[in-house]
Amino acid sequence: MSVTLGSAGLASRLGGHRVGLVANPASVDHEFRHVTDMVASLPGVTLAALFGPQHGFRSDVQDNMVETDHGRHQTLGVPIYSLYGETREPDAAMLAGLDLLVIDLQDVGTRVYTYIHTMTNCLRACARHGVPVLVCDRPNPVGGQAVEGGMLQPGFESFVGLFPIPLRHGLTIGEMARLCNECFGLGASLEVLPLHGWRREMYYDDTGLPWVLPSPNLPTLDSAIVYPGQVLLEGTNLSEGRGTTRPFELVGAPWLEATTVAGAMNDHQLPGVHFRPAEFQPTFQKHAGKPCGGCQLHVTDRATFQPVQTAVALLQTCRRLAPDRFAWRQPPYEYETVMPPIDILSGSDQLRRQLDDDSSFTTIAKAWEAGLQAFRSLREGYLLY
Repeated sequence: MSVTLGSAGLASRLGGHRVGLVANPASVDHEFRHVTDMVASLPGVTLAALFGPQHGFRSDVQDNMVETDHGRHQTLGVPIYSLYGETREPDAAMLAGLDLLVIDLQDVGTRVYTYIHTMTNCLRACARHGVPVLVCDRPNPVGGQAVEGGMLQPGFESFVGLFPIPLRHGLTIGEMARLCNECFGLGASLEVLPLHGWRREMYYDDTGLPWVLPSPNLPTLDSAIVYPGQVLLEGTNLSEGRGTTRPFELVGAPWLEATTVAGAMNDHQLPGVHFRPAEFQPTFQKHAGKPCGGCQLHVTDRATFQPVQTAVALLQTCRRLAPDRFAWRQPPYEYETVMPPIDILSGSDQLRRQLDDDSSFTTIAKAWEAGLQAFRSLREGYLLY
C-alpha cells in the first residue's frame, strides 16, 4: 500500500475524550476497518455521537435530495444525527458534552458534492459552541492538480456551493477544511491529520486503498472521474444516468438518437474521451422506465480529459439536436426554491445565459480562466502535499 490515511493518526489524538464522529460507509481504512469501530475500540475514548451526511450515516438512501432521520447505532447505542434532514448543521444539543468532533468523509473533488459543505457547516457550528474539530484527510480521487469550471459567484450560494471555489477544485478534504476555515471566516479550532504517501498526480486507483462508493450514485472511480462535469446535467431534463448501473457516464433522453449524439460529440475531438452510442432505460429518477438515446463517456486519457468542458459541450450538443425538447430543470433543488438548479450547480447564471445565447463551449471554457488563476494562487497557501 502506498498511501496511509489521516485516520491512522487517531489513536494518539483521542485519549480521554468524548468524541463525535461524522462518517459514512466509505470511512474505512486499507483493511476495510470502519472508523466507527476504530474509535469505539480505543481505550479511554468515549464515542458519544455519530453524524451522517447526505444519503445518511449508512448511505442507504439511494436517491438524491431525500432527507434522512435521526437514529441510534444498533450495537453501540449512541445517537446518529442526520445532517441532511431537519438541519444541515449540528446544533448545541448534538454537540453537548463533546470534547472533539472528528470528520472522516470521502470527498470526490467537486464543489457541488455536499460532503464538503456538511464539513464546513460543522466547522462553523463547532466554532460557535467551542468544540475543536479533527479532519482525517483522504485522497482526492480525481487527483490534486487540475482545477476547472466556473467560480461560484456571490448571490448563488446554496447547499451545493457555499463558497467561491471552482467546480473541480483539486483539493483534498483536509486542504478544503483549512482553506475554508481561514479564508471564509469559519473560525473553528481545526487540526487536519494528513495523508502519508499521497502525491497530487495520483488518482484513487494509484493509492492502494479500497474503493467504497462514497455515495450511492458514484459506484466506481470511472463515475467519479466524469462527475465534476456531468453533475451539471442534473440542472436539465436530460438523464445523467441515475437509475442505471453507470450513473454520470451515461447521458440521454427519450427524444435523442444515440448514434447522432455520439457522432456529434466525437466530431468535437475533445481530449481524453470517446463517446459510444448508448441506449438505456433508467429505473428511477428522470425518464424512469422510458428508453433513452444518448451516449456513454469512456475516458481514454485522464491527464488530458476535461470533465467540465466536456459536459458543457454535451449540453450544447443535445440542445442543438433537440432545441424544442431540451429544457432547464425547474426548482426546487437541494433546498433552493427560487434559482434554477443549473445556476446553483454551475455557480452563477452565466453558463445558462451563454448556452441560451448558443455561445460555443470553447468560448465558455475560456471565460473561466481568470477565476481559476486567482483560485490557484489562493489555494497555494493551504496545500499539504
